[in-house]
Formats: sequence, C-alpha cells, structure tokens
Amino acid sequence: MASRHIPLDTAVIMSTVLEGILYGFSVLMFIGTIWIFTYKHRIRDINRPIAAVATLLLVLSTAHIIVGIIHLENGLVRYRDTFPGGPEAFFAYTPEKTFVAKNAIYILQTLVGDGVVIYRCYVVWKSVWVIIIPCIMWCGVAGCSVCMVYSFSQASISEVENFFTSRLGHWVAAFLASTLATNVLSTGLLAYRIWTIERKVSAIRITKGKMPILRVLIDAAILYSAALCSSLISFALSNDGLYVIGDVINPIISIAFYMVFIRIATQQNNKDYVSTVGRGTTETERNTSQYPLKNMYRQNDMPFLVDSPKLVETHSIVV
Repeated sequence: MASRHIPLDTAVIMSTVLEGILYGFSVLMFIGTIWIFTYKHRIRDINRPIAAVATLLLVLSTAHIIVGIIHLENGLVRYRDTFPGGPEAFFAYTPEKTFVAKNAIYILQTLVGDGVVIYRCYVVWKSVWVIIIPCIMWCGVAGCSVCMVYSFSQASISEVENFFTSRLGHWVAAFLASTLATNVLSTGLLAYRIWTIERKVSAIRITKGKMPILRVLIDAAILYSAALCSSLISFALSNDGLYVIGDVINPIISIAFYMVFIRIATQQNNKDYVSTVGRGTTETERNTSQYPLKNMYRQNDMPFLVDSPKLVETHSIVV
C-alpha cells in the first residue's frame, strides 16, 4: 500500500472532531434561519420551501455525524481486536456498512445543495434553457455518486489496499470534479444575473450599492468550492486527509446555504421595503436606487426557493 502520510485511524478521529465542531455551528445557523423566517410571521406566511430545505440539510448533517460516530466506535472499540489488521484496516475497508452509509448521506446532501443552486438560477433567469447544462451536470454528479457508492460496497481487498489508483479512487475523483464544476457554473450564472440587474439600475441610484446578496452568494460558493478543491488536492497527493475533508464538507454545505438564507431574510425584513410598483414612480425609483435587488427577496415571492418560478417587479423595472 502506498504511503498515505496520515494514519487512517488518526484521520478518522480528526474528521469526527472537526465535523462535530462545524456541525455545532450549522445547528446554530439552522436555528437562526428558522427563527428569522418565522419571527413575527403567521404560520401561513412562513416560506415553507426554505424551511423544508433547511430542515432537510440539518437532518442529513445529523444523520452523517451519528453514523460517523458509530463508525468510529466500531473501529476503535467494538472491532479493535477482532478485525484483521486492527483499526486502520477497518477504517480502510470501504464495504463496511457504516462507511457506505456515511458516503450515501454525504452524496444526498451534495445533490440537495447543488439542486438548490440550480433552482435559484432557474427562478432568477426565468428560463429553462439557462439551466440545461447545469441539470445535465447534476445528473452526471448523481450518476457518479451511485457508481461510487456501489463500488465502495463491492470493493475487493486489492482495491481497498490501492484505493487511490483503483476504480474506487477514479469514481471519487469523478464525483468531486463533477460536483465542483456544477456548483461553480450554477453559482456563476446566478451571480452574473444579479450583477447585471444591479448594473442596469445603477444609473438611477442615489447611493452606490454594495451588492450584499451577491457578496454572500460568492462567499458561500468560495467556502464550498475551497473544501472541494482541498479534497481534490488530497486525492492527487494520495493523502488520507481526503477522509478528513470528506467528513468536514457535510456541515460546510449546510453552513454555506444557511448563510444565504439568513442574508436573504435580513434583506426581506428591511422596513423600508416598497411592496408594489403602483405606489408611485417617485417612491419606486427612490426605493430601487437604494435597494435595487430588494424586491427579488420578498417573503412570499422568494426567487431562490418558491413554489412557482415568478420574479417580482424589479425585473420589469430594470429591463
């Protein structure tokens, strides 16, 4: 077996500890997300799609860390003296049920995260054609995911011992590269659309905007992309740091999306919001010049997560 630089049992302990820390942050951000979308709102006015996605991300993160703790306990305690090769061999054995379950949960969370970004693009652009390529790439991610998990469950001893050079490693690399490409493309399309809207209304602004929504989208994308790039680098170096980063990515996915949810809600709750264009041209221009994207983030017409892909009046103002 090639040198892995980090003992595998050490890597699993590190990944579980770091994941637990980040999971704690994600739980706090989930609480903040739910609170900010429900505070002083009637039940019928709550944005249910956002609540559902936020809850699903929390459930998947919770399931992943629970399975991870069970996997760690099995390797260090339950099968420490009975598994051939000891804890390090146990953690390297990909057909182990808890290992397969962890990766299946991670894949589900990745697909949910990438799917939400693609849906944001669809609603903001109001065009199916724009998301054709991201959807095809998302399907590619799903296909690689299924093949990867199946390969893990059916791996032979020789494939496990040569993880980075066997078909297992090839599927892992394909999955990481495809999800990174999908996320970058989808976020880029979304950011470009918001930027063009901001640029079109800049001529009637009173003050220069800072594009807070655009900035938080880019920050979230950078956070997630950096984790994926770190995984690819670890894989290229045949380093077991891949196992550490792989577990840490799960709460990072949740944190990245909660960042966007909370920032959108903060934008919505601004009391200076003008809800309709019909209140007058002067009032509309004054509001648009100060908050050109604010109308894109209303509680009931949330363009990122709504039941129907309907943009609000801001688009008709700037076109």
